[in-house]
Amino acid sequence: MTNQSRNQAVLEGRVQGTPELSHENHGIRFYRFALEAPRLSGQSDVLPILIPEESLPMAAPGQPVRVQGQLRSFNNRTGTGSRLVLAVYSRDIQPGLGVPCNQIFLSGTLCKPPILRRTPLGRSICDIMLAVPRRYGRSDYLPVIAWGKLAVQTGELRTGDPLELEGRIQSRIYHKVTEAGAEERTAYEVSMMRLLP
Repeated sequence: MTNQSRNQAVLEGRVQGTPELSHENHGIRFYRFALEAPRLSGQSDVLPILIPEESLPMAAPGQPVRVQGQLRSFNNRTGTGSRLVLAVYSRDIQPGLGVPCNQIFLSGTLCKPPILRRTPLGRSICDIMLAVPRRYGRSDYLPVIAWGKLAVQTGELRTGDPLELEGRIQSRIYHKVTEAGAEERTAYEVSMMRLLP
């Protein structure tokens, strides 16, 4: 994997809802929409996509599309505290090929100690935070989850160790208890499929 390909995602699915204005950067407006990407299990991941205004005609509701880009992290400081927000920044969006796809390649450095644990059924699971360099000295901080043997392998790593992987981007619903009661929220993470040499 070259320096230029340390963060590459390819997704195919259907546009959910109408794209909404996200932000403006250097005079370019970016829009956000949800992409429903089917899993082999029959369930789907619903993933946030950012596209420049010029790509809006490709993102009609219900339209099958193929997105190539990078998984990016942003700090959202609105509300109480700051929160890490993830989205796939589209570099190219085309009509779908009719072949579901959810693939990401990442190369970065562990920026926190891995957390290795077991599920109630005894399966190993490891949570890591990967810092993936971006241009201009910036980095994306991406949560990654590994299962089974991969969990045990990554659980032995230390902060600062390099890591290259192939995986998929997944969405997960959870409930956060706040002063107003329980809120349903969505978390996004990379599910590691294999380590790359």
